[in-house]
Amino acid sequence: MTSSTQTTGFQELGLPEPILQSLRELGYETPSPIQQASIPVVMTGGDLIGQAQTGTGKTAAFALPLLAKLDPTQNEPQVLVMTPTRELAVQVAEAFQRYARHLPKFRIAPIYGGQDFRPQLKLLKQGVHVVVGTPGRLLDHLRRGSLDISRIHSLVLDEADEMLRMGFIEDVEAILSHCSGNQQTALFSATMPQAIRRIADNYLTDPQHIVIKSATATVDRIDQSHWLVDGRRKLEALRRYLETRTFDAVIVFVRTRDSASEVAEKVNAWGYRSEAIHGAINQNQREKVINGLKKNKFDILVATDVAARGLDVDRFSHVVNFDIPYDSESYVHRIGRTGRAGRSGTAILFVTRREHRLLRSIEQDTKQRIPRSDMPDQEAVTEQRISRFKENVATALANPPSELASQLAKDITAELQVTPETITALLIDWLHEDNPLTSNDPEETGKSDEPDIPHEASSLKAHPEVEMERFRLDLGKSHGIGVGDIVGAIINELGIDSELVGEINLRRRYSTVDLPAGMPRELFSQLKKIKIRKKLLGIRRYGKSDSGSGSGSRSGSGSTSKAAAKPANKSSRPAKGKPGGANKRLPKGGKPKFQRRSDRSSKN
Repeated sequence: MTSSTQTTGFQELGLPEPILQSLRELGYETPSPIQQASIPVVMTGGDLIGQAQTGTGKTAAFALPLLAKLDPTQNEPQVLVMTPTRELAVQVAEAFQRYARHLPKFRIAPIYGGQDFRPQLKLLKQGVHVVVGTPGRLLDHLRRGSLDISRIHSLVLDEADEMLRMGFIEDVEAILSHCSGNQQTALFSATMPQAIRRIADNYLTDPQHIVIKSATATVDRIDQSHWLVDGRRKLEALRRYLETRTFDAVIVFVRTRDSASEVAEKVNAWGYRSEAIHGAINQNQREKVINGLKKNKFDILVATDVAARGLDVDRFSHVVNFDIPYDSESYVHRIGRTGRAGRSGTAILFVTRREHRLLRSIEQDTKQRIPRSDMPDQEAVTEQRISRFKENVATALANPPSELASQLAKDITAELQVTPETITALLIDWLHEDNPLTSNDPEETGKSDEPDIPHEASSLKAHPEVEMERFRLDLGKSHGIGVGDIVGAIINELGIDSELVGEINLRRRYSTVDLPAGMPRELFSQLKKIKIRKKLLGIRRYGKSDSGSGSGSRSGSGSTSKAAAKPANKSSRPAKGKPGGANKRLPKGGKPKFQRRSDRSSKN
């Protein structure tokens, strides 16, 4: 096992001039630790285990030496790179293209699910030097006979532990069976669970094991802090954070797809440019959003963990953990979106009082304290808004006003007998009518309601793989109900364990509850008929009108079908006091087949 610390340049690693020229044009000066240690091993043909977190430069660690070994006259696959996600496959392929810009006639094929077979078949038929793909789609091509990897000289397993987590290890082994067995193999993984060690033992020959410590590679160069935030004031906290920071691009991490859409809409309403990505959007839309981010079409990305896997965008200067992750690995992965390629970065973590245990766990695992800082008060935010407005005015003064505007200003002051200062003040108020320089908006001051009573069920800890969806209930504290009433009503009607009921926020006139995403339409219809203290629950997807609340739709849009809207027969109601009495439509075991994250992402 080795770990390199001596600094050297790319030119000293034996890379050919065309690749060095590309690196100079890209602004690469000094190899990262994983690149410095791995490139010589791969150049000499040895097998390799590279253990490093995302964001350490591992793509270049294998791409650069493999490009140096390519034979451009050989019109068939020479290198195969396997990745766990479509996004990572595309990003690795793009990296190869950037590094190979001065290699003549270089061709590469990204192969992944969610895309039409025809362009992939066309690429493979024309002949490619490198194939980058996800396990599911690679197997499809191998079974079709459209891909032959029997003569590749190099194989890379990228983010092997993530492939294990997503259930692709059997597919990986099936793909390896199509190789000659004589190829050079490099395995890159942030962690080394037993199943990954077994793969290494079975398919690698005397591999050199290179370990880059994650604390040095990913955490230390990032300025981390946390804010103690009331759960119902997170949006206010996010707004204050954005308004008091100078940033290039920001990624905001949330738990659920509904939260992603809701937060992105709010951020846009504040005057920023924002988009959301989550597990329910299709691949074309996902690629469009990521490309828009890279081209500076917007500055703030709101994402769930599953959607951000493999995301490689250098613009992120700030990471906001709007919802705290449930494990340190996810936290390190999140903050690794900033501080890339040796740059510094900033990460903030919003923590509620009930989440201190999670914060302490993250600190223990990363062996680094995440200090607490205070949220800026409204006065500080107002100062920032005024300062920004003055800067905008100063910039606008570079271009003089039109003759019409100048004359109109003179006419108004003369006719109305008011001073120019009065007119200016009035226009400033008009200009900021929707976004005041200072505001008494209850959402910003935190005085909109009595403090809510949050409920965080153990589901979010025991089942972190379950993707949650937020629902609104028409009942709140003013109706005399409590958190226990809501939990009891839901588990009795659906026959699910209480641990699958997520966070409940009890407000004065309404409440919200997080439930597993993908609820079947008939179960949602049952919930709409539940009564608590003789009052209908009035459940619907959070942020959606009642007409758009029909379940069964992944997007959460579309009207409820007539069949789902009809009142249920009295005989279908559960017997009083018997949990799950109405679950005739449920599968065996009494639990609805709510889709999990691993089920939602189609096998890649």
